Amino acid sequence: MEEQRVRPGGPPAWWGHGPPWRDGADGEERRARWPWRSTVLLTAFVLAGSQIAARGQLDERAALDPFARVLLLIAAGQLLWRHRCPRAVAFGTAATVAVYLGAGYPYGPVLLTVAVACFNAIVAGHRRAAWAALGMLWAAHVLVAHRLYRWLPPSGDTAASWGQEAVTAAWVVAIVALAELARARREQWARERAERAQGARRRADEERLRIARELHDVLAHSLSVINVQAGVGLALLDTDPEQARTALTTIKGASKEALGEVRQVLDSLRTPGDAPRAPAPGLDRLPELVEAAADAGLAVRVEGTAPRLPPATDLAAFRIVQEALTNAVRHSGSRHARVRLTREAGALRLRIDDDGPAAGADAGGGGNGLAGMRERAAALGGTIEAGARPDGGFSVIAVLPLAPPHREEEDR
Repeated sequence: MEEQRVRPGGPPAWWGHGPPWRDGADGEERRARWPWRSTVLLTAFVLAGSQIAARGQLDERAALDPFARVLLLIAAGQLLWRHRCPRAVAFGTAATVAVYLGAGYPYGPVLLTVAVACFNAIVAGHRRAAWAALGMLWAAHVLVAHRLYRWLPPSGDTAASWGQEAVTAAWVVAIVALAELARARREQWARERAERAQGARRRADEERLRIARELHDVLAHSLSVINVQAGVGLALLDTDPEQARTALTTIKGASKEALGEVRQVLDSLRTPGDAPRAPAPGLDRLPELVEAAADAGLAVRVEGTAPRLPPATDLAAFRIVQEALTNAVRHSGSRHARVRLTREAGALRLRIDDDGPAAGADAGGGGNGLAGMRERAAALGGTIEAGARPDGGFSVIAVLPLAPPHREEEDR
């Protein structure tokens, strides 16, 4: 079974993100380092604790001798490989402890080596191996305590009570339960981390899309005005210098406005989370759009007034009107357009019409402009309808809720 991979993070190092025994991209480096410190401390504890335990079991168990100490060292020393070979260490410690107990040596901290090895194996994903090692140790203990005790030290030993076996079984169950709990928690940490990473990627994608829409709308509108006015200026440069000057003045104003809006968008990249230096545009700047369209040769009539709108809805409405008028300037042969604003059933209805005919293959604009309008409307729970009119013109109809749908906070 492949081990789950979790990275730590936050105070303390693993709290809320993964246990200290976890695997991960840096877990490979962790496993490459041998757990010397913990193994040495555990070995010292097992040796000292077994010595103390032996004093209290002199009348029941065999005294510690050099062979017993060698077994203690082997059982604890195997834990040095517990991260690299968890299954082998689980079986190895269980077999060593079975020999130690079969030889009649005292019960004590030596059992901790099996607990640590099997705990580590279960958390690492090798559940069956850990269960099998614990089952093997318990079966060996039952066999020695109830069948082989007559031929094994210490001499004169009697069969163990089944109550003692129940305690041993409870000890085994406790290890398994604790390890399974840790493994389940570890997998939960891994899922939570994956969800956080997915949420971060989604937010980054949404932010990139938002910035791309803003830049497209700003640049498409401004460059369309600049392109038209540059053509007018070139055409009238010799015959009507004053009108050419007016066209150049319009180009200067449009480029300055575009640079300011582009700078505002880019500032959000440099200082994420800070408040923008200038308010986002809204329908209060609709007269500026009408004036810019007039400079480009498109007369726009506005019907109705916009109600008070939330900032996001106000920006979306402004950009939709801006994009629709830009498409009319670039792709329509009409010199007249209408913008109608009405309020209906808790929503703002925008309708932008031009009289056509289309000046090129893309009557209402290319894919990015219309796609951007649809994305803006959809983000607010609204709709966009755009298409050619029967009389040859082009129409864009947007319905934007005045109260955007509530979105539950994600990836807390």
